[in-house]
Amino acid sequence: MGFIKKIIGWVLLLLGLIIIFYSLYSSYNIFTTKTQAPEIFSVAEKEGITTGTIEEMVQQQLKGVLPTESVIGLLNLIAWSIFAGILIFGGGQVAGLGIRLVK
Repeated sequence: MGFIKKIIGWVLLLLGLIIIFYSLYSSYNIFTTKTQAPEIFSVAEKEGITTGTIEEMVQQQLKGVLPTESVIGLLNLIAWSIFAGILIFGGGQVAGLGIRLVK
């Protein structure tokens, strides 16, 4: 029975390390712009007639100061960072369980 626990422990340790290194590798590719971050947030374009209201004028001025695409890109990067953190934490937990089984 002890031999099976050690095998399961090594498998869990390797699985945890694979999860950690995959999330780090994916994050590296995203932050070096080799791949794009998963698009969780996107801009829904309004279709309709422009009426020239004050709200629309303020929106146009804000677009000049802070483009919508940059805010959406930042939100997508933050969402990916949170997900990668969860993956790294989970991989650490799985690897820790594997280490305990090996001992």
